[in-house]
Amino acid sequence: MILHNDNHNTFDHVINCLIDVCGHNYYQAVQCATVTHGAKRCSIFVDTYESCESVYEELLKEGLSVTVIKLDRNDKMV
Repeated sequence: MILHNDNHNTFDHVINCLIDVCGHNYYQAVQCATVTHGAKRCSIFVDTYESCESVYEELLKEGLSVTVIKLDRNDKMV
């Protein structure tokens, strides 16, 4: 799953969402928020498609801009 930079969520909100929804520790959440801010996107969650859908829905409810990218067994986008 990819987190996209936006102009309306605070760093604290993004960090808290990554901790609460994605299971990141504080350091990991800060790093992902920082990368997203600078690079405009960051991979934040990798799991089964079903798990990603659930996390995706929760992050959308929190107002984050995210996309799910489905990969095949060779790590190529489907």
